[in-house]
Amino acid sequence: MTMDYDDRYFHGKPQNSFHKAMNIPDVVVFPRSQEEVSKIVKSCNEHKVPIVPYGGATSIEGHTLSPNGGICIDMTQMKNIKSLNLEDMDVVVEPGIGWMELNEHLEPYGLFFPLDPGPGATIGGMCATRCSGSLAVRYGTMRDNVINLKVVLANGDIVKTGSRARKSAAGYDLTRLMIGSEGTLGVITEVTLRLQKIPQYSVVAMCNFPTIKDAADVAIATMMSGIQVSRVELMDEVQVRAINLANGKNLPEVPTLMFEFIGTEAYAREQTLIVQKIASEHNGSDFVFAEDSEAKKELWKIRKEALWACFAMKPNFEAMITDVCVPLSRLAELISTSKQELDSSSLVCTVIAHAGDGNFHTVILFEPDQEEQRKEGERLNHFMVHTALAMEGTCTGEHGVGTGKMKYLEKELGIENLMAMKRIKDALDPNGIMNPGKLIPPHVCL
Repeated sequence: MTMDYDDRYFHGKPQNSFHKAMNIPDVVVFPRSQEEVSKIVKSCNEHKVPIVPYGGATSIEGHTLSPNGGICIDMTQMKNIKSLNLEDMDVVVEPGIGWMELNEHLEPYGLFFPLDPGPGATIGGMCATRCSGSLAVRYGTMRDNVINLKVVLANGDIVKTGSRARKSAAGYDLTRLMIGSEGTLGVITEVTLRLQKIPQYSVVAMCNFPTIKDAADVAIATMMSGIQVSRVELMDEVQVRAINLANGKNLPEVPTLMFEFIGTEAYAREQTLIVQKIASEHNGSDFVFAEDSEAKKELWKIRKEALWACFAMKPNFEAMITDVCVPLSRLAELISTSKQELDSSSLVCTVIAHAGDGNFHTVILFEPDQEEQRKEGERLNHFMVHTALAMEGTCTGEHGVGTGKMKYLEKELGIENLMAMKRIKDALDPNGIMNPGKLIPPHVCL
């Protein structure tokens, strides 16, 4: 444990979050076992001390802020792989292990864990925020890839949410309740994950478009064609400009789609040709594809580091990163409407989308000491959320609620839904110590 100010300040301000830290934790603890977590939580519950679980700190919506001080439980010492079951294609891990670290361990066995959020994310945090990533269009989100959990509840009890069987009808689905609960119901201490075979063969393709709507229309048409793409990523011309600046590239600065096709060599190539035809019917040009492993890695590296590329355009700026999600048929309309508002703003804004499942991200760059710029960023964020909600979408496709998206939940879900969530919260955490001030809006009282 530590009470060092610098350590506490570091744990109180998330790495990529634009939300201001009003307070920092009083103490940071680094448990090494489930039993230690249980003792810490039990003691905090007895003394009514707030708890904030902490993993890779890559979350964006203020999930690890400590508004009431208290104890920050840093789970990064708990990163063991407890068992790998090759014949069952599952693995049991502690929450502090990163998804990239896990996949390095799995690669020699021909297996991988398919979810790929930001580099540095840990499995525990990925469960807590119900994250996904670029491969979700093929493999689903975190809720689809977790078999069971062990969780320390607010009173210190350790609960196992299920068996290792691939399906079960035994009682309430506590696994899905905990996934996406953002540390407000318990601290995750063990995760059993579903694994996938590394694809036999893959092709990565890129294509340029005159407008963002053309690109979105091709993403929708591709999904409607029945092709099982593993990734469909869209970048606008501003994001491509950032990538060129950051990486010394010379990519055409126009809306761009990136695809990945997997399967046998023949099947992957067949899919590539079908999508090339679809793209050509929607004003697509410069359709290129890569089959060499290093070339493919380089293309996806560029996409995964898109956020850092944005800072090449504005090195001393802060990024307001937001995401919304709509039914796939509304994606082109959402992006087109939002893009008009973003382009007319005085701020530099880039668009990145997981276009295969209707999930759309914006990076809004602003000077941190300029309050007017921060307010303009918040106005754009607000506009996109309400546009998505009007299209029967959600205020957050994969970033979670934290403190940042709480204000939109009543409009999206209704007060009855929030009251039900509040009853669950009060039943499992009667003293309100588990990550207070997150997820459930404070005005929801029983």
